[in-house]
Amino acid sequence: MNIAISGATGQLGRLVIAALKVRSAPIIALARDPARAADLAVETRAFDYAHADAAALVGVDTLVLISSSDFNDRAGQHRKAIAAAKAAGIGRILYTSILKGDASPMVLAQDHIATEAALRESGIPVTILRNGWYTENFTGALGAAIEHGAIIGAAGNGRVSSAARKDYAEAIVVTALDPSHTGRTYELAGDTAHTGADLAAAVTKASGKPIAYVNLSQAEYAQALMGFGLPERFAIALADSDARAADGALYDESRTLSRLIGRPTTPISETIAGAL
Repeated sequence: MNIAISGATGQLGRLVIAALKVRSAPIIALARDPARAADLAVETRAFDYAHADAAALVGVDTLVLISSSDFNDRAGQHRKAIAAAKAAGIGRILYTSILKGDASPMVLAQDHIATEAALRESGIPVTILRNGWYTENFTGALGAAIEHGAIIGAAGNGRVSSAARKDYAEAIVVTALDPSHTGRTYELAGDTAHTGADLAAAVTKASGKPIAYVNLSQAEYAQALMGFGLPERFAIALADSDARAADGALYDESRTLSRLIGRPTTPISETIAGAL
């Protein structure tokens, strides 16, 4: 059973491939630039979401469609990839969607909602993995947070059920290797939710330096993110996600992810320690 991983050179894709290699699974890495995948030491094929070619998917049984990180018509890119998969006769697609799917109020959810609809329309058997927030979304800016003594956001007291990227990668591997997950949709999130203040306290403990959580308005947070160099469209989307988290958009207490991978999800303290 050949398993192809799109976005293979991304952070999630690399973790998925590493975990599949441990299990000696037959892997095909799909990358826009195959040269960047040379270190993966698996069969690699050129595959660009924006110009998806069915020829790259010949002989693939299961396609892990990791959502594109390019926000320029992301849903359109996904539709092209799905059409290529159908033309190649792929037996099943696993798609990394977003927590709560069509019930999510987040702007970022719209591309995922459209992609889930395209998957249903394709008729290809599918497994939907609705991923919650990665804890690494928070740890990427730890250096600046420690330097300035503050973590900023717009989530107020909203609770976020984040998990480490490796936890979500493991869920992909488990479901890719077991066809009994076909036709299922899973809401995936960390076992223990945290607020911005909880995150700041965890960073304080890990770094030994006092860190406060500073809550901003959605507009202020978007402006701050743009000031850090993020593109305007992406900064606005991230600020919207934070504000919606205040309303519970990123909270989930089902523990579906830990049951699926057969272990507790990674505590935020462990991810923070690793980042530091």
